[in-house]
Amino acid sequence: MTLTNLTPHDVVVLDATNREVVRLPPSGTVARCQVTTALVETVDDVAYYVTTYGAVTELPEPVDGVRYVVSMLVRTACPARRDLCSPGELVRGLDGQPVGCRGLVLNG
Repeated sequence: MTLTNLTPHDVVVLDATNREVVRLPPSGTVARCQVTTALVETVDDVAYYVTTYGAVTELPEPVDGVRYVVSMLVRTACPARRDLCSPGELVRGLDGQPVGCRGLVLNG
């Protein structure tokens, strides 16, 4: 199985002991959802918005033997795509910064 990273950053997959299993550099293509944000109201100087997610862009067609690593938002926007996966549980280092993820999540 080939994994192609369609996010703008490295994806580091860790096993249960936090050992790096695979590091996927960005492919250069970034799959994204179109986003529209609209101001709904302002109460006591606090602005409240509604965000709507639209079409997915820059997502290649399925290819046999290839899984695409995308954001959770892109993956869930395309529930019929069984070739999409997103980073699993985030693992943080002692400084609180992300160091990797525990596996990859598929559409079910």
